[in-house]
Amino acid sequence: MLVRMNMARIVIVDSDEEKMSMIVLREADGKRAFPILIGVHEAYAIDRRLKGVAMQRPLTHDLIERMIQNLDCQLEQVVISELRDSTFYAKLVIRHDGALIEIDSRPSDAIAVGAGTLAPIFVDESVLREVC
Repeated sequence: MLVRMNMARIVIVDSDEEKMSMIVLREADGKRAFPILIGVHEAYAIDRRLKGVAMQRPLTHDLIERMIQNLDCQLEQVVISELRDSTFYAKLVIRHDGALIEIDSRPSDAIAVGAGTLAPIFVDESVLREVC
C-alpha cells in the first residue's frame, strides 16, 4: 500500500566542515514523518524547483522533466519504494500512451524532478513501518 506524503522541510547544511542535507517527508493524512539524507546539490535543486527559480540553462532535473514532457509522457508520481541496508530506493512513475512505466531513481533525484511538476510523493507502507 502506498501512503501520500508531503515535503515538510528541506535542511541544507553547506559549510566547510559539513555538506550533508536532508528532506523530511510527512504523511499527508497522518503524523508519521521521517528524514532522508541527501547531498547538498540535490537539496539546492529541490529547493530551487519548489520555489520556481529558473536557470539560464537547464540543469539535470530540468532536463529530465523536459524529456518526459517532450516524449509525450507525464510524471504521475514519485514513489519511495524500498529501504534496504539503510538506503532508500525510489521510482519515477511515468504515464505514456496510457501505460505506466517505472524508472528506478535515487529518492533525491526523483523528488527533484517531481518538485518541478508538483507530482505527488508516495511512500510504501513497509518503508514507513521501518522508519517510523
